[in-house]
Amino acid sequence: MKRPVIVLTGGGTAGHVSVNEALIPVFDEKGYEIHYIGSHDGIEKELINGGHPEVTYHAIQSGKLRRYFSMKNFSDPFRVGTGVLQAYIILQKLKPEIIFSKGGFVSVPVVLAAKLAKIPVVAHESDVSPGLANKLALPFSNHIFTVFEETLNYLPNGKATCTGAVIRPEIFSGIRKEGLRIAGLPCEKPVFIVMGGSQGSAVLNDAVRKELDSILKRFEVIHLCGKGNIDESLELVPGYSQFEYVTEGLPHLLAAADFAVSRAGSNAIFELLSVHKPMLLIPLSAAKSRGDQLLNASLFKSLGIAQIVQEEELDNLSMMDLFNQLVKEKSELVENMKKVSNTKSPEMMADLILSYKK
Repeated sequence: MKRPVIVLTGGGTAGHVSVNEALIPVFDEKGYEIHYIGSHDGIEKELINGGHPEVTYHAIQSGKLRRYFSMKNFSDPFRVGTGVLQAYIILQKLKPEIIFSKGGFVSVPVVLAAKLAKIPVVAHESDVSPGLANKLALPFSNHIFTVFEETLNYLPNGKATCTGAVIRPEIFSGIRKEGLRIAGLPCEKPVFIVMGGSQGSAVLNDAVRKELDSILKRFEVIHLCGKGNIDESLELVPGYSQFEYVTEGLPHLLAAADFAVSRAGSNAIFELLSVHKPMLLIPLSAAKSRGDQLLNASLFKSLGIAQIVQEEELDNLSMMDLFNQLVKEKSELVENMKKVSNTKSPEMMADLILSYKK
C-alpha cells in the first residue's frame, strides 16, 4: 500500500530548518513518505541530506528577498519563476496530502506552486513579526502557526494560531559529561556557550576573542563561530573550544554550559529557555536585518528571562563585565524561566499540521 506523502520546505538559515527536523521523525512514525524542497546550495540541503536519510531532498531555483538595492533584484524574479515551475512539477509527481512551510526565501516558489496544484499549505512563523517570505506566502496558505502571541497582531483573524515554540526532544537529552568531552574542556570553571547562529557572527566572534585571555581566567568557553570562522591560532588554547556549527552534539554542549551568549533567532533562544540557560542576547542590528531579532530579544528581556546588549554597543563594553553580570543575575533569570512555558511537542505540532490536509 502506497504511503501518504508530505512535503516540507524552508531554508536559508538553520532556524528555517530546525522545526522541520523536529517533525521529520514524527511524520516518519506516522507512516508518511517525507520529501523536502529546498535550494541547491543552502544550509537546508546540508542538514537534511546529512542527517535524515529517510527524507528525499529536491533542489529548486530560488531568489533571495532583499530589502536593499542589488543588481540581482532584477534577475532573481526569473529564478523564483523557474523555482515555481520546478516545484509544481515535483508536487504534481508526488501528490502530497499537505505542505508544511517554515519560511525562508526558498519556501516562496513552493507555496506558490502548491496553490497552483491545489495542495493545502500550513506555514510557521518563529519571530515576533512575520518574515517577508511568510508575508508573501500568507495569501496562498491555508493557515499559519506562530510562536509568539504578539505575532497574531500582524496576521488576519481566523487564519493564524499561536502554538508556542516547537522544541526538539533531543534538546532535553544532553549529558553534561559528554558535552565536556566533545568540547575537550576540564570543567574547572563555569562554562559559557557562545552562539552566533548557523552563519556565524563576526561582531560576536571578535568581541569574545578580543578579551579571551581575561575571560579564560574565570570561565571556560564553547564557541560556535560559524562556517569558515575557526581561528587556528586558538585551537590549542586551554579552556577554549571552537566549532563552526554543531547539530547532533548540540544538546550535549548545552548541557555542559552554565550560561549562554547568543544572537536572538527565535529557535535558538527558545531552546535555551527550554533548558533554563541564563542568556545574554546580542540581536542582529536593524541595519543588517528586518529587526526580527530585536523584537525577539526585547520580549525576552521584558519577561525577565534574558539580558540584552545591542551589537553597536559592544565596542564600548567589556565582554568580561557582561559575563560577570550574567553570573550575578543567574538565579533571578532561571526562576523567571521556570514560570514561562509556551511550547508544543513535535507530536502535537504534527497533529495540528495534518488537521489541514486534503
